[in-house]
Amino acid sequence: MVLLRRILGDTLRSQRLAQRRTLREVSSAAKVSLGYLSEVERGQKEASSELLSSICEALGVPLSEVLRDVSDTLEVAETTPAASASATASASVLNAVGGDGAELEVVGAGVGNNGPSRLEVHLDLDARGRHRVVAAA
Repeated sequence: MVLLRRILGDTLRSQRLAQRRTLREVSSAAKVSLGYLSEVERGQKEASSELLSSICEALGVPLSEVLRDVSDTLEVAETTPAASASATASASVLNAVGGDGAELEVVGAGVGNNGPSRLEVHLDLDARGRHRVVAAA
């Protein structure tokens, strides 16, 4: 099962890491405790809309952009049986990738109702560290 809070947390973390900022810097700017921000990024806490707005403002990223990234990841998870097991992993892998226009290919495998299945997700990172699903099969 794909949890929205995990994908949202991964997306927020990837934005923060793309800016090479620490949890402490962002938590201070967002006026939220360091521990709570850490739990949100790890998908352990549900963030309110007010908190999300504060975090996005602290990151200098529109909330709509973060939600679009989350939506793209969820779309892949909903359309591919194996994706639900690896959607969060694909977002997590983004945390380790940087660079302008870097392309990342994430391949996962799982077992669905009809036997083994394979997921390929091609993501593109722009100069701001935003990711977009450019192909899924």
